[in-house]
Amino acid sequence: MDRRRVLLVAAAVVAALGTVLVFLYVRGADNRAEERFETTEVLVATAQIERGERIADAAAAGKLALQAVPRGQVLPGALVTTGDVAEQIALTVIYPGEQVVPQKLGDTAVEETRLNIPEEGDMAMSINLTDPARVAGFVNPGSEVAIFLTGSDPTTGAPFSSVLLTRVTVIAVGSTTPVTTTTTTEGQGQEGGQQVVESLPRTLITLSVSQAQMQRVLLAQQQGELSFALLTDDSKVTLAPPTTVDNLLQN
Repeated sequence: MDRRRVLLVAAAVVAALGTVLVFLYVRGADNRAEERFETTEVLVATAQIERGERIADAAAAGKLALQAVPRGQVLPGALVTTGDVAEQIALTVIYPGEQVVPQKLGDTAVEETRLNIPEEGDMAMSINLTDPARVAGFVNPGSEVAIFLTGSDPTTGAPFSSVLLTRVTVIAVGSTTPVTTTTTTEGQGQEGGQQVVESLPRTLITLSVSQAQMQRVLLAQQQGELSFALLTDDSKVTLAPPTTVDNLLQN
């Protein structure tokens, strides 16, 4: 009888301890979720702010707005008001979705820097790419790259991937800037989906291209996603037929 009582008491203690541990775990998970999705409002560009444009003028034109950003993705010094910087100008282009930080503002524009375009007759153009699309940051001024286009056939809608340009020279690499995007998840009921804010690092890569090459790149940007492949002197890239779902597994 005494042994049964001891076992019952032990079972009750274990059950109570288990309940407490489950409670603590759930509460900790809730706290972690709150910290992950906790946001703060910062000043974000809603339209492109040109180099040399006064911040007060940009605000008057509706190019700035307060937007909620996850706390972990707020840039150091991100502004929440234009009060102290209204008379300053943008030292560089501020793209839609960028957080406005003091490092990109000043009293006078930075002196124009002339790019060295290596090929006679070429011109400079810039492409805004994510880290994977620019070979994880290994593309530098002087690098040679091939440009690939991945998209959908405009007539059939079938996906494809193809070489766009076989070899072009990189003449400048800009700074990497997180760009905030907001997407809505699928949801049920009247409330619908939830908005998810994501910050993706993007970098401006400037290339030396001919007029025909620039026209192809500009159109390709509207048709799909561009990616770079870093080349060496021995790399071989040809204008091969596009890869599609039908020939994806062919040698």
